[in-house]
Amino acid sequence: MPAMVQDDSKQRLIQANALHQYTVTAADLPLSCPMPGMLLWNSHPKVYLAIEATGWAKCPYCGAEYTLK
Repeated sequence: MPAMVQDDSKQRLIQANALHQYTVTAADLPLSCPMPGMLLWNSHPKVYLAIEATGWAKCPYCGAEYTLK
């Protein structure tokens, strides 16, 4: 059974939903909010965002806007 605790020992995690504008690259696809590398304990449920067609997406939970570079 997979661990239910986020292992942050390998990387420094950033606060989820702290910014309202994020620039992402193709390496970040498929795009989800919160993104990998963000703390999860105080965030909303993960939602996948379709950014490929327009180059822009907005999270329906927190309002964070993502731009594809």
